[in-house]
Amino acid sequence: MNRRTLWIVGALLIALLGALSVFLYLKATPYEEVIDHGPSPAAQANPYLAAEMFLRERSLKVDHAESLSVLPDIDPRQHTLLLFNDRSRMTPRQVDQVLNWARAGGRLVFVAESIWDEKTGQSNDLLLDRVQLHQSMSKDLKDPPADAGDDPYPKLTKLYLEDEDAPAYAGFDPAFHLDDPKNLAQAWANSAKATHMMQLAYGLGSITVVTDAELWKSAAIAEHDNAWLLWYLSADTDVTLLFNTEHDGLLTLLWRNFPQAIVALLALIGLWLWHVGVRHGPVQVPAPSGRRQLMEHLRASADFILRHNGQHTLLQALQQDVLRRARHRHPGFDQLNVAEQWLVLSRLTRQPTRAISQALSTAPKKRLSSAEFCRQVAHLQTLRNAL
Repeated sequence: MNRRTLWIVGALLIALLGALSVFLYLKATPYEEVIDHGPSPAAQANPYLAAEMFLRERSLKVDHAESLSVLPDIDPRQHTLLLFNDRSRMTPRQVDQVLNWARAGGRLVFVAESIWDEKTGQSNDLLLDRVQLHQSMSKDLKDPPADAGDDPYPKLTKLYLEDEDAPAYAGFDPAFHLDDPKNLAQAWANSAKATHMMQLAYGLGSITVVTDAELWKSAAIAEHDNAWLLWYLSADTDVTLLFNTEHDGLLTLLWRNFPQAIVALLALIGLWLWHVGVRHGPVQVPAPSGRRQLMEHLRASADFILRHNGQHTLLQALQQDVLRRARHRHPGFDQLNVAEQWLVLSRLTRQPTRAISQALSTAPKKRLSSAEFCRQVAHLQTLRNAL
């Protein structure tokens, strides 16, 4: 193929690519597609993130905390504390701390957590009992009067304000009801059947009790007038939102990030336990009696005598054996006194008389130590072997 042909082929290819590009450009239609990746990690970690952002947009300073340890650092004047965390472990001292903070001028908003028990005269919510409000189930209340049937939104909570023709609507859980047996509340908000918010003055500050705070979580705050109600309760103040942030436990995080390492570790632990469990091997079967040696019988007999008759019997048997051999080696040995016998034994065994006296002295009744017993036996065996 010559150079001219190559130029022609190249030109044709370029022309085809150009024509294809023009065709695709004329036929292609641009469009936009929004892909929902779900809540951000920040929104998943903070269920009230949307509420915080809404209040900040209203020029309120908002902080959040996970415990009451921050309370001493919060000036109660012109400050709102939204207590939305779990208070099942709240101590009487912490209750006093929170109420003193509100009495000094703070706005306190908290969720009633427990049902009033008529039999015990209390609930499991120390803070709710201290403000003398009770919570019950709406199903236990009497049905509303017949004229209440004209309410277009019976399950929504309505808050009426002065100089306003229409109420504000909030989406509290209609299953719960607040009761004020001491008539302390100065404002409240009701659904068709139950009361879901009460507000009372407390010293220089105020306390607002609600039946739940689900309406201010990110999934529901945009509904009805939920966001407006939160702003209304904390208007013209700084806000501290107290709630428990849910964190994954250590085991969950480890399994999520290092599953292979955890499986390997569990396998190693299993192998180690198996090794430790069989390190002594199976139980040894006793050898047949036909294979027993004479030394085994002697050792077993000695162990039996030691267990049942004690050290004294074994030592006395060795001493008698030494004397028996001495009588055999030296006729008239029995007619000699003890000192003369020791001299004879010293001559026959070439052992000092002191060692002979210690070996042949009367065995003590008390139990000897293992070392002393072995030493005494060794002395006697030396004498016996020398005769």
